Parts: sequence; structure tokens; C-alpha cells
Amino acid sequence: MTKRNAYRDWRWLVLWWHHFFIMWNTIDGQTRYSIQEELKMGSVVGNLAKDLGLSLTEISDRKLSVASEAGKQYFTVDAGKGELVVNDRIDREALCGQSASCVLPLQVFIEDPLQLFRVEVEIQDINDNSPRFPSKDITLDIAESTAIGVQFPLESAIDPDVGSNSLRSYKLSKHECFSIRVKDVAGGRKVPELFLTKMLDREKNIAHTLLLTALDGGNPVRSGTAEITITVLDINDNIPAFEKSLYKVSIPENAPEGELIIQTKAADIDEGQNGEIEYSFGSHTPDSVLSIFTIDSASGTIILKGNLDYETTTKYELDVTAKDRGTPRMEGHCMVNVEVLDVNDNAPEIILTSRPKPVSENSPNGTVVALISARDLDSGDNGKVKLHIPEKSNFALRPSFSQNYALVTNSVLDREKVPEYNIEIAAIDSGSPPLSSKKTIHVSITDVNDNPPIFTQSSYNVYLKENKIPGSILYSVSASDRDSGENAKISYSILDSKVLGVSVSSYVYINSDNGSIYSMQSFDYEKLKVFQIQVQAKDHGSPPLSSNTTVHVFILDQNDNAPAVIYPSSAALGSLSHQRMPRSAKAGHLVTKVTAVDADSGHNAWISYRLAEATDASLFTVNQYTGEVRTKRAVTEQDDSSQRLLIEIKDDGEPVQSATATVSILLEDGLHEPILDLRHKVSEPSKKTGRITLYLILSLASVSVLSLVTFLILAVKCIRSSSSSGSCCMRRSDCDDYKNPNRNLQIQLNTDGPIKYVEVLGGDMMSQSQSFRSCMSPMSEYSDFTLIKPSSTTDFKETLSVLDASLPDSTWTFESQQVRQNYCIFP
Repeated sequence: MTKRNAYRDWRWLVLWWHHFFIMWNTIDGQTRYSIQEELKMGSVVGNLAKDLGLSLTEISDRKLSVASEAGKQYFTVDAGKGELVVNDRIDREALCGQSASCVLPLQVFIEDPLQLFRVEVEIQDINDNSPRFPSKDITLDIAESTAIGVQFPLESAIDPDVGSNSLRSYKLSKHECFSIRVKDVAGGRKVPELFLTKMLDREKNIAHTLLLTALDGGNPVRSGTAEITITVLDINDNIPAFEKSLYKVSIPENAPEGELIIQTKAADIDEGQNGEIEYSFGSHTPDSVLSIFTIDSASGTIILKGNLDYETTTKYELDVTAKDRGTPRMEGHCMVNVEVLDVNDNAPEIILTSRPKPVSENSPNGTVVALISARDLDSGDNGKVKLHIPEKSNFALRPSFSQNYALVTNSVLDREKVPEYNIEIAAIDSGSPPLSSKKTIHVSITDVNDNPPIFTQSSYNVYLKENKIPGSILYSVSASDRDSGENAKISYSILDSKVLGVSVSSYVYINSDNGSIYSMQSFDYEKLKVFQIQVQAKDHGSPPLSSNTTVHVFILDQNDNAPAVIYPSSAALGSLSHQRMPRSAKAGHLVTKVTAVDADSGHNAWISYRLAEATDASLFTVNQYTGEVRTKRAVTEQDDSSQRLLIEIKDDGEPVQSATATVSILLEDGLHEPILDLRHKVSEPSKKTGRITLYLILSLASVSVLSLVTFLILAVKCIRSSSSSGSCCMRRSDCDDYKNPNRNLQIQLNTDGPIKYVEVLGGDMMSQSQSFRSCMSPMSEYSDFTLIKPSSTTDFKETLSVLDASLPDSTWTFESQQVRQNYCIFP
């Protein structure tokens, strides 16, 4: 009974696999082996590595594995030899039942890259089963009036083997009244029938015992026996006869309970109780059939009382018996074949042959992600399945063979946009109506280094006060990388460049982890005003990617320089300047001019002058902006001949820086006052000549003739000079008689960096920058000198012209390393 159930359970599977392998065989390159059932574990099926064209190293490295859908792992692979070996007991009858062909399909797949092979193993039958009857004892009641030639069908013996090993014949023990005949019925079954060869005589022999033997065609022959006990009955000599010996009917598997299958009908020509018929199923009908079908005992109608399942059983053979009520009871038999029709009641199933692996974002189109198969337990069009994925997907399904697919990439992947995909695969069969199912496959995208670091800004402007302590943080740059892991880790560095001829690494350094830039020295605005730092951000990918940014560092001026006195020069006369002026000087007379510069810039370089101390504060005044020392009133005879002035010079910075200059003034009688207004027109020569003549007459009275001649010569020379030119031109040598400054005003053109600017500064005489030197007579009444700071777009020549216009009464010289020019300013 166990093997009979196994036969029914596996019969549908065999048919499905048979259909599957008919489709499979259309694919070239199929590998097939043939073995006998019941081989010992470890028996070699074949050299799988050789037949698939794989080396032993590939089997191990690429992880070759074998999968079977038969429910058990009947085979395995010997990785050391590459051989396919038996792993479990194989019972062909349990697997394939009575099917003529028994083939086990195997899926052999290897990884890296994924590859699937088809292997079939045909299981050959051996004669390991003997025929057996459902019952060892068969009882028949036969009336003595039964005519010669009447046949009594017997229960067929069962032999699970197939082919030549299956049931071949029956043999009956020798008896004078009975013989055996074999009848072939649909499905290849051989049904034995007991044949009456001689009339029975109940009075001679009330019972007969026969031995029925079933023989198969194996070598050696195997057999099974059943004992037949025949009881001879009296009277009732007509048996019920069915209209048909074989009824055929088809019914869909989704037929409801209570559905009428067919009505059988038998007739008995006897009268009375001998002609009354009761219908029933044969005594050997299995419980699995009785649970699905029932028969009305009075009408012979067969009714469905259970659920049909085409995928479990496709056909039923019902033995129907009609018995009369006579004594002895006579019975007739017929066979009802019920064919179950398939309906589309099973949704398709999606099977992952191999689980998807993470895919690199730079994988080319067509890269295999996973292997997928589909199956449907229905048959025909109901079992044909197609797989689909959304049209606008980055993946596609590539058919391989017999409802097997490869999930492949279909477009460019970008992990930074989509790091993972949930791919919904739909399976739809071809039934009516079609059934479908869905399965979601998760695919992760792995990162490659395809994004360089990106700074938050293309350039940075940093403003730094001068004189800051070395080691102070200047700024922190930041970059981000859209990649992940090591590809997103960023290191910062400073690209080598020159600042004032020195490597920029001497000025700053950067923290490679966080991008913080630190100073390595204190900066001096008067030496360095702006410089650039090229910062590079590089990731840790392979190969690494990088990007650059520029950090513009502007040094902000601090008031760290005190004003420096240019005139009077402290180098030649210490801090004291000696000046002479006549006692005849009127109010507003220009005594001298104190000149100072400040190396700072902006407000820190704005200079103001103040008279701090004076011998007579009522006599002199100092211009706050120009530093000119003038008389506040006319000099009198009562004023001391020696006057001392202490002039304080302050800048406009915070805190204020200052310096002092001491001027010593000698008041002298008879000292000619210099020509104060050189800008008078030469339109009154007669008046000036008369005044000089008067002075000469007075001088001749008090000095010698030699002095008179000397003064005459000087007067004539001066008058000629004044008449011919009307101006005084003083060159560098003339200026040097009054002062030799160790500081000078600078106009510095700075074109470093993205901002161009020009500043007027104080600087050393040996400075590399171009400079203006103002050479002014200490006795000049008009010596205003205006400092102009041009805009960044003012031309240098225009700057000179502005300076030229701002110095109408002074003589100044422009000097540089390349050009030296002398400019004369005319009144």
C-alpha cells in the first residue's frame, strides 16, 4: 500500500518533469547520464567536471553545487575528483511510479560569474519488486447453474516495476472446471478473468480452491500468489448485466461537491428478488477514491463528494458492482474511467535559483545579478509562465531555457543617486483567466570612486590681522565627497607655491584631517599684504580623485609703527634741527617744515602735528596737517634770539603712536629774508630794483668797499636770474643741502592675487618698491604736500600727474631702481 500511494503522489511529478524535459531537450549542450536504481551511496554517476568542460580548480574556486527539485538531494559532487556520485537511496518506483521514463533533472550552477548547466540522470528499472495481489484470499460465489464460458474478473496483481520487469502473465493451478484468461484493458493493465470450462455440480463439490500466480518478465522471474476460494451456489442463475462494460467521463477539477459524474445501469432478467439490483463500488476500491466519489445504491448514479485536484491525480478507475437479491446473489461488473480536466487554479511561482549579489555601480550592461526560474503546477497553457519587470527599470530579464531567466543590468547605475533597488518581478501564466504572482528582489549597489571631493566654495577670502601669534588658526576649508567608505574619506594638503620667493609651507600648514589652516609665523602687513594658498582635497579611493581651491589671505594692518621723522633728519643732527630766520619776519612767515611718514596704512598712517613745547608759544604755530612751522606774529626786538620748539607727531591709529622733533631757531639781525612769493609776476622790475639799491646804499655806509662790491655782484646776479626765468629750479643736489632723509614716501603697486591696489606708504630708501621723494626748501612758503591714495584702477602715470598737481611749490624727485627722473615745479 505504501508504494501504491507513492506511485500516485509521484505520478503527477513525473508527468510534469517529462513535459519539462521535452522542452529542455531543445537546448543544445545537455548532459545526460543513465544509472540503475538502488545503487549504493558513493557510486559514481559520471565525471561531471570533464563533461561540463570545467577543471577541478574551477569546481572548488567557483563553488559548484547541485540542486534537485525531486525533494531530496540524491546526488552530490566529489570536489576532489569532479565526479557526480549517488548521495541517497534511489527508488525508481517511488520517484516515477509506472512511468516508462524516469529522469531526474539537476540544476548545476557555479558562481563568480554565475553560470547554470542542465544535467539529466535517467533512472533505469531493476526487477526489485514482485507482483502482488491486493488480497491474498479471493472469494467467489458461483451458482451451479452458471453456463460454461462465463467469465469472472479477478483483481489485478500490482508490479511497480516497468518495462520487461513489469507484470507479464498469470498462471492458475490445474483444475477441471476453471481456466485463466488475461484481458488487456486501457492503460496497459492486464486483468485476469476466471473462465468456467465445465458446469459446476454443487452436489458433487460445494467449494473449489485455486491458486492464482502472477509472473513478471524479469530475469530471474519474480511472482506473487493469491488463493481463490469458490463457493458453489444453488439457483438464481442470471447475473446482472451492465449496458456498457466501460464508461468514460471527463470532469473539471474545480467541479463542486454533489456534482453528478455519471449514471451506470445494469439489468437482470430474473424476476422478483433475483432481478432486484443494488449498486456499489468494488470491494477493493481504495479509500482515496471512496473519499472523493459515492454511488447511489438504487440508481447507480456516481456523485462527487470530495475535491478533485488535477495536479494530484489526473484519472480515476472506478469498479462498479451490480448485485441482485437472489439466492445466491449474482453480481455483474463494469468499469468507469473518470478523467480529471485541468483548470487554471494554481498561480505561478517565482524561484530564486541563486540569490542576488551586490553589483558595482560601474558594471557594464548585461551583468548577471541573479538566476531566476518560474514554474506552474498546472498543465498546458495554464502552466506556461512568463516573467516581467517594469519597463523603466535599470534591470532586465534575459531568457535562458525552459522558463529560466537571468536578471541582468540594463542601464548605467549610479550609487550616489540610487544605492539599492527593490525589483518587483511579476509572473503571469497563459491560462484563462490568467493567474499571476509577484516577488521583490533586493539588489545593493556597491560604490566605486567616481566622484572627486567638492569644496563648499570655489575660493575663500580670509582676513587676518598682522602680528598674530604663530600657530593661530587662519581658516577651515571643507570639502565633501558623494562616494562612501574609503572613497569618501578626504585628506587636505597645501600645494607648493612661492610667497616673496619662499615656499608657502614656511608660512602656513594644514590639518590633513579637518582642513584647518594654521599660521607658522607672525605676519607683518608692511612686508606682506596678500598671498594665496592652493589647497587640495584628495579622497582615499583607488585611484584617488582630488580637487583644488584657492584661499586668498589678506593681512589687515595694525597700528604697530610710530611716525618716522624725515625732516629734520635725526641721522645728521641727532634730534635737533637748527634753523635761522630774520628778525624782520612778519606774521605767517614759513620758518621750516617738519615732515614725517608712517609705515602703516589707512587711518593708522594719517599723521597730525602739534606744538608740544616752545620757548615762546605765542610766536610760532604748527600746521596740524602739513607740519609747517610759521610765525603767528611779527618778530620783535624783545623776542629771544634763540627759540626752541618741540613738535609732537601722532598717527590716527589705535593705540596712538607718536614721535617728536626738536627745532632750534636763531633770530638774526640783518639776515635777508628770502623771496617769499616766487609767484609774483615780473611786471614791476623798477620797484624791486629801487628797493635793492636803497639797501645797498645803507650797507655801503657800514661795510667796506669790498663788501659793497660783493653785494652789488650778488644783487645783479639775483636780478638777472629773476628777470630771465622767474623761477627757482632745485635739483637733488640743492635739496641735499637742507636734508638727507633716511625715510621716504612710497607708492606701492601690488598686483598679487585677485585684487590690484595702490598705496602710498612710508618705506626704507633701500626698498624694492618705487618711491617718491619730496625735496622741499625749509624756507619755502608754499610746501603743501598732499598724499593721494588712488583707486585700484588708476593708472600709474595718472597717479604721478595727481601728485604733480598737488605739489605746486615744492621740488620733488621720483626715484626707482629702473627709472630716475627730476621734476621741477614752477610757480
